[in-house]
Amino acid sequence: MTRAAASPVRVGDLSAAEFADRLAAGVGLGIGPFVAKICVEVPGLAGHLYELYRDYPLIEEPAVFSFHARLIQLNGIGRRRVRFSVDGRVPHEDMPAEHALPVLEWGINLVVALRSHSFLMLHAAVVELDDAAMLLPATPGAGKTTLCAGLSLAGWRLFSDEFGLLHPGTCDLLPVPRPLALKNESIGVIRSFDPEAYIGPETPGTRKGTVAHLRPPSQSVQLADSPAPARHIVFPRWNPDVPSTLTEIPKSDAFMLLATNAFNYDLLGETGFETVKLLVEGARCLEFEYSDLNNAVPALTDFVRRDDI
Repeated sequence: MTRAAASPVRVGDLSAAEFADRLAAGVGLGIGPFVAKICVEVPGLAGHLYELYRDYPLIEEPAVFSFHARLIQLNGIGRRRVRFSVDGRVPHEDMPAEHALPVLEWGINLVVALRSHSFLMLHAAVVELDDAAMLLPATPGAGKTTLCAGLSLAGWRLFSDEFGLLHPGTCDLLPVPRPLALKNESIGVIRSFDPEAYIGPETPGTRKGTVAHLRPPSQSVQLADSPAPARHIVFPRWNPDVPSTLTEIPKSDAFMLLATNAFNYDLLGETGFETVKLLVEGARCLEFEYSDLNNAVPALTDFVRRDDI
């Protein structure tokens, strides 16, 4: 008789104090296909990270880590600063200590974007419903993260609000569920859309304005080792003057838009070209204008379940 695999120990299985102690020394976390060791020595930050990461599996040593990230507070004369480093190297200047949480989250995204070239990395949110993954590539300000957050809170599986990740030559998208960085007006929109959603502290005055992080749904984190095929490529654009509108676009246009929304398309060369071509050929390609999440979420849900405009 085969014994069922034991469930992994997750952050929420620890007490908040135990997690804080581990975090200060360096705690291993499974984040999709990555195994990260994260060390944080910034007063007051552990409690927020405990809530945001409570569903993530703990990785015990010995382990081979994808990267070692560290955030420390510098207490020199004048304004307090924090320093982010990865594997002992500092990728950017020190930042204000009151921005510590966004600095850590941006730093982890930066590490993934700069180092994960065994994957094709598309700058896109990804969600999944009924085993059909939807890519949501968009430029800043298009409402990508807001739409992704609304869909994930309405029962879609969150893969990522930042990375469309896949092995070259395939169409299966890999989950990298992480806290979603809501910005400015989007914070209030999501609080109104789902008052029960856990959103961490608001951090004003960052380079992206006011930022707060939405905890990813538990099931999305627990299914982070389950890819799904790309079935839809939808380019969202928030427009306050229109109802939710889906419009099919030529695959040639979708190809160009998708290729320009990639972190490493040029670096992968012909392999990147062939992978984007494969994605576009196997998916429905559409533009989506929306003004209100309460209309946008059911419109996309209905579209996927009908697969007809």
